[in-house]
Amino acid sequence: MIRYRLVRILVLSGLFGILLPFFTTGPSVAHAGGTLKIDDAHSLSIGMGLRTSFNMIEDAAPDGKSRSKDFVLENARLYLAGQLHEIITFEFNTEREQTSTTTESIRVLDAVLKFGFSDYFNIWFGRFLPPSDRSNLDGPFYLNAWDFPFVQMYPAIFAGRDDGAAVWGMIGGGRFKYQVGAFQGEGAVPGGPNQKDDLLYAGRLTLNLWDPEPGYYNSSTYYGSMNVLALGLVAMTQKNAVGTLAAPGDFTGWNVDLLAERNLGSAGVPTFEGAYYHYDNDGLAPEGKGYLALVSYLLPTKISLGKLQGQLQPLIRYQKFENEGPSTADHSRTDLALNYIINGH
Repeated sequence: MIRYRLVRILVLSGLFGILLPFFTTGPSVAHAGGTLKIDDAHSLSIGMGLRTSFNMIEDAAPDGKSRSKDFVLENARLYLAGQLHEIITFEFNTEREQTSTTTESIRVLDAVLKFGFSDYFNIWFGRFLPPSDRSNLDGPFYLNAWDFPFVQMYPAIFAGRDDGAAVWGMIGGGRFKYQVGAFQGEGAVPGGPNQKDDLLYAGRLTLNLWDPEPGYYNSSTYYGSMNVLALGLVAMTQKNAVGTLAAPGDFTGWNVDLLAERNLGSAGVPTFEGAYYHYDNDGLAPEGKGYLALVSYLLPTKISLGKLQGQLQPLIRYQKFENEGPSTADHSRTDLALNYIINGH
């Protein structure tokens, strides 16, 4: 099966990025926003994010022989953030969810209260992305590929999020970061495996050997605005997270990830991203090993499309998942893309 995604459009907080990949995936990112400043300790900002595409898949039409032709709305997000105190901020975001082929709803994506005591020590409470792999902390708008990697299989309530609390900090403006937290994970429900209401624990360590990456979140490309060589290590675990009431089992997952990107000036911007995942569910749920490798190259030449000025970026990504649990089949996928980058972050 071959999927062609002919046009993809991403809008984030008012800036537009139009992507024209030839095959399957492609990166895009834009960043801006509007902020109402009340005084030095109080402010409010609002924004939006949109990803939409047109797709054709071979032999996927109802007749089983023709190509399907579908317009898809991948994401439609509203963002609200503000400052309540010198050290207290909040974030509230919503996302569209397709609940069936004909119905959809608006869900709470993030609802976070943030206490920023210093670069070295911060506490977050609410619903947000737990400490996890680089792809999850990118989110769909800061990946270097259009589709989220299927080898990422950490548990989540919705779109990678969970309810909980985290402590995190950074040294050297983000040259070294630690993130650790406790989350709801598989909650205690009648007849479920987690009758002791055990929490899920997650942690991430990130080391940046070139330019630092400040903040809790990250990106998988900076389009040459930074030189990044980053190593990440993640661990996540929860007792009684899988199985049944009579036969519960524990979940343990970990991964390592790498991002290398260098601005070579007139020679362009090469990017390499790699990750290894390992999931263990005591043989009671899907488990195994995942591999990801991505290479892209942002060409230096500006190409005009009317009033638009952008750069071409060819990209290839390979993924493989080796099942070791109840299912033993392996899955792999190769994505090719040619992106037209108008604005970076």
